[in-house]
Amino acid sequence: MSGFSLRFLGHSTVRLELGGRVVLTDPVLTARVGGLVRVVPVPAPESYAGVDLVLLSHLHGDHLHLPSLRLLGEDTRIVVPRGAGTWLRKKGFERVEEIAPGETLTDGGLTVTATEAVHSGHRWGPRLTHGPQSPALGHLLESDGKKIYVAGDTDLFDGMRGLGPVDVALLPVWGWGPNLGPGHLDPARAARAAGLVGARAAVPVHWGTLALPGLRRTARMRRLLADPPRVFAAEVKAAGGTTDVLFTEPGADVALPSPKDRA
Repeated sequence: MSGFSLRFLGHSTVRLELGGRVVLTDPVLTARVGGLVRVVPVPAPESYAGVDLVLLSHLHGDHLHLPSLRLLGEDTRIVVPRGAGTWLRKKGFERVEEIAPGETLTDGGLTVTATEAVHSGHRWGPRLTHGPQSPALGHLLESDGKKIYVAGDTDLFDGMRGLGPVDVALLPVWGWGPNLGPGHLDPARAARAAGLVGARAAVPVHWGTLALPGLRRTARMRRLLADPPRVFAAEVKAAGGTTDVLFTEPGADVALPSPKDRA
């Protein structure tokens, strides 16, 4: 895929180069995120250098992480769900824009459209009513005839059928704990999502990066830090799907299929 590259930096953080722009999704770039610890190396500064645009899917602390955003600089262009801009500007960030499902913005030759997501949009979780609140989002990125779906955190929703076909889907396949709450995809549902959006290729994300300190060395958690993308690939194959699963370890470049691989 000429002029297009991806690097999976861990959790939901992906560096995309497309349309002459560098995009970072949900940056988590530090050794700790609240009460969670990073179980893979911290990204090197050059892996998040030169970012033109940051896309934030929702307000949870493992997606909108203020210390990581400050590493990028407070003048970085940041796109947040509609309703979150004032709160983030009060934290010192200067170039904050809002977007809602169905709305589009451009950055050079890159077009970004916000999509629906089924996930709590409250900063502190679904059961609280105080503090910032805005809808969770996904994003569609388009340039040079390529279409990339960045799901963010979401469960399945009917509107997925109308998003594709897409060249690459970045799909969450787990999280950071021993269980998944509502509004998430597990490997089986992520495989269904790949089919619904007509993904030619899919990168499993939101796995293998963060854990609770007291659980990280338990046998169950060791499995959950490693197995979800492999189970996702098996589920895609078992369903007879045509999606290429681009398994990528946190911190590595995604090996994108070349055009001849699609022939």
